[in-house]
Order: sequence, then C-alpha cells, then structure tokens
Amino acid sequence: MTKLSVNINKIATLRNSRGGNTPDLLEAARNIERFGAQGITVHPRPDERHIRYADVRALKPLLATEFNIEGYPGERFIELVNEVRPAQVTLVPDGPDAITSNAGWDTLKNKDLLTEITQGFQQNGIRVSIFVDADPRMVEGAAQIGADRVELYTEAYATGYRNNREAAIAPFVTAAEAAAACGLGLNAGHDLSLENLEYFAARIPGLLEVSIGHALISEALYLGLENTVRLYRQKLRNTER
Repeated sequence: MTKLSVNINKIATLRNSRGGNTPDLLEAARNIERFGAQGITVHPRPDERHIRYADVRALKPLLATEFNIEGYPGERFIELVNEVRPAQVTLVPDGPDAITSNAGWDTLKNKDLLTEITQGFQQNGIRVSIFVDADPRMVEGAAQIGADRVELYTEAYATGYRNNREAAIAPFVTAAEAAAACGLGLNAGHDLSLENLEYFAARIPGLLEVSIGHALISEALYLGLENTVRLYRQKLRNTER
C-alpha cells in the first residue's frame, strides 16, 4: 500500500506568524501520526520561514513513523541531515527564495553534484530520493546518480486533472514505468489532494509514498485534522491491488 507522509510546513508557518508556540508543531506531528499518517515530512529553508532547524532536531526523537527531510542540498542542509539521520532525504532543486518547489532536477546536468551528495547521505544510512519532473530521461539520470528513489513532481497532474485526467496522468505513468525499469523506488508529491489523489495512486504502478502538505492542512480547516488524515488514508486504501 502507498504510504502517506504529511508535510507539516504549513503548521510551522501558522505558528511563526504570531511567534510563540501555537500551534505546537511537535504535538501536531505526534497527533498526525496517531491519526494514521505513516510518515512526517519537513522542508527546512535557509531563512527558516516555516520549519526551523531546531524543529528538525526536536522532531527526530519524538516520531514513531518515517521521517523525511526535503530541501536544497546546501552545506547547512547537508550538515543537518547527516546530524539528524532521517529515514529519507529528498533532494529538491529550488533556491532559497522559492516560495515552494516548482521544478524537478535536471539529473543529467547535475549528475556530478548529486552523485557526490547522494553517496554521502547513503554512507550514513539515509535513503535518498531525488525530486524530478515526469520525464523518463530525468528518472534514468537519477538511477545513474545512484539514488534509491525519485519523487515525481505532480503539480502538472493536479493542474490538468479536472480538464482531462487521463491526459494529465499519462506522462506520470510513463515516468513510473521508467523508474521501475531502472530499479528505483517511486514517491510523488505536490498539489495532490483529496480530489485527485485516488485516481493518481490507482494509475501509477509501484507508488511507494506520497508527501502531502498544503492541500491536507488546508482541507483540515474545514474537515478537522484527524478526519482529513483518515480520509487521505482511505483514498490510498481504495487503490490497493
């Protein structure tokens, strides 16, 4: 079954908007696990505008599920990940000024950089996933780098879902097949929601994990956090083969 990892950046954004510790990020993470999530994702950025580096350190000993840290592999990020040693690190190409991730890696042009970084993390027992567009060439490049998984950047699917979901998902099926052919594990994330997740998970072969934050936390404003996490889990259970 595809695992659900919940990105808690938006909870940190809300906390930071007023200072103090409300909402309590650590309590929220523990509750999200208790509600059924199988992983917690964070994306610490250099300016710490949402997740702080201290949050990452505080979360590690508290979590009972899989911890995934994503981000651009600058020197400070690399040091943090090697210190905390999460189950998985997801490498994304967005720079420090990006509002959110908006493209996958060019794994061919960045092969040397990513190979060195990937090997360093793997030597510390950390699984490495590389964020890529739904392009078989980029998937194959990630395999050449030596990554363990790729995470497909799903914004294009989410944007096209309502107009023509079959056309929207087609390149992702092709990319998933390329990942399987290369022996790569497969994750996905960005703009997946209660509306479009079930169809995506049902059509994508070998999907191991989805990382969902913005939509899930937004939907929780209307549906409640516990109910929303459970609804996402049900969407994924509906696709069990």
